[in-house]
Amino acid sequence: MLRTLAFAFAVTLVAATAAPVAAQTATPAAAAAAQQTPQQIVQSIADQLGQAIDGHQAELKNDRPKLIATINRILLPHFDVQYASLLVLGRYARTATPQQRERFANAFYNSITQRYAEGLLNYTRGRVQVLPARAGGDARRQIVRTEVVLNDGKKVAVDYVFHRALNGQWQAYDVIIEGISYIANFRSQVGEEIRRSSLDALITRLESQGGKAIDTLNKQGGAG
Repeated sequence: MLRTLAFAFAVTLVAATAAPVAAQTATPAAAAAAQQTPQQIVQSIADQLGQAIDGHQAELKNDRPKLIATINRILLPHFDVQYASLLVLGRYARTATPQQRERFANAFYNSITQRYAEGLLNYTRGRVQVLPARAGGDARRQIVRTEVVLNDGKKVAVDYVFHRALNGQWQAYDVIIEGISYIANFRSQVGEEIRRSSLDALITRLESQGGKAIDTLNKQGGAG
């Protein structure tokens, strides 16, 4: 089973793509990210999250909208919502309408954020150690290796998969936690749910139940 803190930190990074695509246009953070390497982006996110959360745990725990807004403010510019959501849908993306794909992306990632946001309240600066980049990186795709330090001092391997998005920026779209791909894990769960009911039914349940719907998917898929 995945460790809660590592999973919360890693998955919430991808979950920050929940806002509509129009919200991702030309922000100062996005402009700055165009000049950063994927390693620098992950380190910057870790530092900013630590600064935003340290000493504010009680306040953020009692103000969930502020916690979600903090996560989105720091993370949103750095992730490719369209690409990630298409990968999660897998073969069902080919038959989904544009409206279904947009609704699914927003509902699914909003639900993920709701489910794991509070896990980040245990996060402090220094919890994430960004490892040196390996030689011979691809010009279009890179993996940033990190280690998340748990309360007992043990370390969990967390890799972030980046690609060059259509806007030319490095953006993340997948997280691999102890060898388990976030995209592959949820694609299996989502596919099973669509086969059991339908894409529209899944979207409606995500929109109405939020994090509780993610818990149901996890139980059906055996994820932690």
